[in-house]
Order: sequence, then C-alpha cells, then structure tokens
Amino acid sequence: MASSNGGVVGVDNPPTEQPAIITTFNSSGTLTTSPYTSTLQYVVVAGGGGGGGQMGGGGGAGGYRSSVPGESSGGGASAESTTPVSAASPYPIIVGAGGAASPGTGGGSGSGPLLPGGAGNASTLGTPSPISTVGGAGGGANGGPGTGTGGSGGGTGRYGPEGGNATTSRLGTANQGFPGGIMFPRTWPTMPPNGDDNTASGGGGAGAVGGNNTAWVIPTGVAISGNGGVGVESSITGSPVYRGGGGGGGGRRDGTQAIVTMGAGGNGGGGHGGVWPTTPGPLGLPAPVARSTEATANTGGGGGGGAANPTTSPGRAGGSGVVIVKEPEGPFKCSGIWDMNALYDNVKAGTWTT
Repeated sequence: MASSNGGVVGVDNPPTEQPAIITTFNSSGTLTTSPYTSTLQYVVVAGGGGGGGQMGGGGGAGGYRSSVPGESSGGGASAESTTPVSAASPYPIIVGAGGAASPGTGGGSGSGPLLPGGAGNASTLGTPSPISTVGGAGGGANGGPGTGTGGSGGGTGRYGPEGGNATTSRLGTANQGFPGGIMFPRTWPTMPPNGDDNTASGGGGAGAVGGNNTAWVIPTGVAISGNGGVGVESSITGSPVYRGGGGGGGGRRDGTQAIVTMGAGGNGGGGHGGVWPTTPGPLGLPAPVARSTEATANTGGGGGGGAANPTTSPGRAGGSGVVIVKEPEGPFKCSGIWDMNALYDNVKAGTWTT
C-alpha cells in the first residue's frame, strides 16, 4: 500500500488463487490452458496391443509416460520433467485406439492363416515439445511371435520362438514399457512323449515384464500360460489408479494334461487369456473353460490371448489409451490499481511514503 499524508494513493489487489485443473481425455481433442498456466503435469498412455489368436500371446500394454513428481514412467523410468506451455493457448491431444483382436483362425484343424493381435496406436500431448507414446505390440498367434517392438512387447504364441529367441518381436520401448514373456523351451523329459505345451506367454506391462508360460510337469500335468505384466500406478486425478497392464496368454488342454491355467491380465486393464479343453484330463478333474477378455478402455491395457477355439475365445482387442493433464494450483498475484495523478503529485512534492 502507498499513501500520502494518510491518503491512499493505490492498493495491490489480493492474489487470485487458481485451483489445480485436471483434464482427462478419453478421446482426441484440444486442451486450452488457463490464463495462469505455464507448465503441465501429464500422464500419456498409448493404446494397448490386441491378443494373439488360437493359443495366442497376450497383447502388450501401450507406452506410458508421466511427469507427476514422485511417480514413475513406464519401463521402470522415473517421472519426467513437467513440460512448459503458454497461458491461454490451445494444444492438440491424440488418444490412441487399442489394437485389433486377432481372428485366430487356422492352424491344426483351422482353415485360415494364424494372425497376431494388432498393434495399438500412439497417444500424443501436442505441447511445443510433443509428448508421444508408442502403441503396445500385438500378441503372437499359435506358432509365432508378437507384432514387433511396441510400448510394451506382446507375448509369444504357443510354438512360437522359444527361450527368448523372439528378440525384437517381444521388446518394449525404453522408458515406456517392458517386454512380453517368452516361451518355455520344449525339452525332454519336461514334456512327455505324447504331450504338448499348449500355453502362451503374457504381454508386457508398463510396470513389469510379461509372464513366461511354464512347461507342464509330470505327473501332475499342470501347464500355465503367462500372466500379463502389471501396469503403473498414478494419483494424478486424486485417486490411485493402475494403467498399462499386459494381456494374459491363452491356451488349450488336451487329454494328456490335467490342468491348463489361463494367463491373468496385468493390473492396469489387461485382458485375461482364454482356455478351451478338447478332452477330459487324465486325473478326472473338471474341464476348465475360460473365455478371453478385452482390455479395459482408456487404460492402454493389452488384450487377452485366444484359446484353442477361435470361434468362442479368439484373441481380444487392446484397450484405448488416455491423456491426463494437470495444470498446477497456486497464487497468482494480480497487478495493483493506482491513482497515477496522486502518485505524481506526491513524488513532485517529496511527500511519497510507503
């Protein structure tokens, strides 16, 4: 405050406090920043990959990037720096779609080609230095690997490259996601002569590697498809939520196997793999039937891998991505309102005081 002979010349307005503004984009659109915003916190998640067909691998989660202090980005990376923006300005937002489901036909008694799940699509926060994430890789179908490097890698389908030999096909993108699981090598005597390793591996998650399948063990006859890798937790919206879970692998049980367990979807929206029995197990146990599931929308989760029956349990679609933006809270001091004539008179007379 300024005064002259006890009279008020001018006064500063009290600060105007802006609360945090949190905007969630479940589809593409435009962000217009507030008049006071200069930086943004963000979580940007790409679309997840679709699950592979007919005993297929789980889809990989979409790439995950975060600048929320104290949280993590995908692939085990630390939070990134906040991004500078201009006040009261528009910025384009792209939310990537999830990868297509595999039809899963063909192979064995099938009549068509074996197809992996489709790759997810990228998401982008279009700031001056754009923040983009890579779509998740699709899971491999029966006999093959996933669809190449994605935000997180796709799981390997049954009979796919073993022991980690499916190199680039299952990798994740650095600082965005993890690789998909590998096929357990088919070696004697782990697998009996009349046996078959009818399982697949899980898709990679934003927060962890996808699970490997397990070769089944004599005499129990248990085989397990790989689980999807877990996603990453964020509280940018005020509540903790996991996003970016990998899809679980699918499988089949035949007459030499007592139990085949589907791969569970990774925490963060990953879909479950499917299991379809062809004959009763040797131990007289009930025939487990589990249908594959799609990933949850707007999580970037990977779709579940298909079971042996492509009609009832194909590979499933990946989840769409999401872009979440937080404009930070804080006091923003407004300019004062001044009587310039009175200010001039006081300065001229030498009576200016504060």
